[in-house]
Amino acid sequence: EVSEMSERSKQNVAHGLAWSYYVGYLKIVLPRVKKSMEEFSRANANLLACRKTWKLHILVPLSCDVCDDLEKADSNIQYVTDLTETTLTRAGTKKRVYKHSLYAIRDEDNQLWHCAVEYATPLQSLYAMSQDECAAFSREERLEQAKLFYRTLEEILKSSKECADAYRLIAYEEPEEAETHFLSREIVWHLRQEHHEEVTVLEGSHLHTPSTALDSAELNLQISVSDLPQPLRTDGF
Repeated sequence: EVSEMSERSKQNVAHGLAWSYYVGYLKIVLPRVKKSMEEFSRANANLLACRKTWKLHILVPLSCDVCDDLEKADSNIQYVTDLTETTLTRAGTKKRVYKHSLYAIRDEDNQLWHCAVEYATPLQSLYAMSQDECAAFSREERLEQAKLFYRTLEEILKSSKECADAYRLIAYEEPEEAETHFLSREIVWHLRQEHHEEVTVLEGSHLHTPSTALDSAELNLQISVSDLPQPLRTDGF
């Protein structure tokens, strides 16, 4: 009975996806990210001068619209190279390869910022479910699940000692009217934040937050703040 109720309310979808993403992927790759970035930096010191950016930047579009090719999503994002691969035997697969791609992000001043960035792949599943009649997943439910996925993943990663300071979650809502370089501006804003975290910041200084940037406090207001997982309500209560 409880299982059927959970399935009908879809309350465990985002929660399960977040945990699966963490246990099956992030917990494996994140502890190795800094080492890969350090190895690359030794050979390319000028590209990764800011150590605070030596982490995996994970894109979380709340629309769940994931583009497989970042260069096609935004022409100001250009692939540079792949970082050092991690090879492990997992679930019967010999020499399974895990790797991240390094990109150069061009800002409005034509300056290049370099970082490892990729989408949170479980969002593709949420999007596919909203397109599949069998899942009966509405667009509104997909949005709520995307928010819940982000909040759950954030809580998991905050509690993970292995992954500390090896990631940055970039949650955002895309503008209603298409903007050619929206994604690159979003990424650059976070890279600038990391750069300012590394240098001495004068007391009282304030960095502008783009209108599309979503922080934890805002997402807390958008979904229930009680313990996860939980049913998502659409009846106004």
